[in-house]
Amino acid sequence: MTLHFFRHAFLVGAAMTLTLMAHAQGTAIHPPVGTQGGGDKVSITIATKHINYTNSPAEYRDPYINSPKSANIHPDGKKYYVNSLEGCATVVYDMQTHKRLKVIEYKFEDEKDQALWSKPSEFYPFTHYTEHLNTFMGKPVESTFSHGGRYLWIPFYRRTYDLNAQDPSAVAVIDTRTDSIVKLMETGPLPKMVACSHDGRHVAITHWGNNTVGLVNVASLNPDEWYHEKLLVVDYVLPLNFSLTQQVDRDNKSGYCLRGTVFTPDDRYLLVGCMGGNGGIAVIDMQTQHYLGRVLGMMPNVRHLVIRDGYLYLSINKAGYVQRIKLDRFMAAAKAIKNKVTTITGWENCKVGEGARTIEISPSGHYVFAACNIASRLDVVDTRTMTVEGSIACDSYPVGLDISNDGRYVIVTSQGRGNQGGNAVNIFEVKYAEPEPVLDNTDGAAVLQQLENGGDAAEPSAADGTNMADLGTDSGGGSAVPYIVAGALAVGAASLLFFRKHHSQA
Repeated sequence: MTLHFFRHAFLVGAAMTLTLMAHAQGTAIHPPVGTQGGGDKVSITIATKHINYTNSPAEYRDPYINSPKSANIHPDGKKYYVNSLEGCATVVYDMQTHKRLKVIEYKFEDEKDQALWSKPSEFYPFTHYTEHLNTFMGKPVESTFSHGGRYLWIPFYRRTYDLNAQDPSAVAVIDTRTDSIVKLMETGPLPKMVACSHDGRHVAITHWGNNTVGLVNVASLNPDEWYHEKLLVVDYVLPLNFSLTQQVDRDNKSGYCLRGTVFTPDDRYLLVGCMGGNGGIAVIDMQTQHYLGRVLGMMPNVRHLVIRDGYLYLSINKAGYVQRIKLDRFMAAAKAIKNKVTTITGWENCKVGEGARTIEISPSGHYVFAACNIASRLDVVDTRTMTVEGSIACDSYPVGLDISNDGRYVIVTSQGRGNQGGNAVNIFEVKYAEPEPVLDNTDGAAVLQQLENGGDAAEPSAADGTNMADLGTDSGGGSAVPYIVAGALAVGAASLLFFRKHHSQA
């Protein structure tokens, strides 16, 4: 054993102690700025926060943080966006100073904002509401960049008048040069994940609400020329006929609960995780624009998908795992699907904290960062060994996550569960034992480059049983932080002394 081992044991022990104490007390945790964690190869510090819960320190308070769902760092590394779901707004921050730059509010009126709407398609008919359809506030969920980062796509969980998210929702497109809305487009019910193809031709929007996926053609640089191209069905369209006055649980029992969405590196296929139902990953052939079926064999409750260095990575929410498999093996099984379903074995597994939500990979591809919701931790998986390299506690309960192109910063949003935790954004600074490369911008940049160089973008480029509540606020609990931190440090110190004593006797 070495001092590196002792340090690693201390940091992991402290993070786990915070989690265990929070579970024991049934309260959320709020580790202070300066909290450290990680392991031998990766060290992590909470650099700053944006928070808005009871008794939160005034220096970090931001009243616009209200159930933050996700975060996206702009490809140029100069600013980042936080989707404040219950605040019906996206908050923009400076990456260097972390000061708030702008608040993009989603409050629309029929006549006032009519010019922003794209031409309606035949894919998304209204079946429950008939008047003032475009007068609403939007609840932003996830987001993705297109056209080299020029545009940011942000779907709304629902239009505020649609109590049970059963009629069409919408997606707002932000021009990141001005951080203003330049286009509104209809979507299916309860859209969550959104992804842009590497060639920049398509944006895919997955509809948690009814088992469908919408494809938007964005091959033009002109937003007025974008259009709805296809609506794909994963096995069946979920019937929606809920009450208009009494709220039902739309975060559960929503068919397959489509979530993680990623294009294969050649853009030939679109993969969509099924977080509900009997699980699996839905496979869509982008060349023919047909749904092929689902691949099973991984653990149930698939939440997020990432493709990197020839592997398909998954986060498994309820059990708390990161799984992976060789992409070529997965695609071989997918192409051989018969009768809409097949099963593949041979997954590699790494146990992380329970409630593994969003995952992202460091620039080198050596580390997977996982937001562990129930555990209230940020866990780091070493992809070379598929073992946990380290952990750090964060504000309860983390859901969204993004990593900067140089790997230096990881931004995590904590949304809350059962009126506890949440209303927090943690900005982690990461230091690596081995330097990380800086990734190039690949956010749908191909079409943008072709158009700006005078091309016509005609040729595509080959270049990515549980409570899943979206809502939650914090009713307090911040005052317990000093005791939790003190207990964690005491237990961590005792562990360190034990390991040193054990080492001296070995």
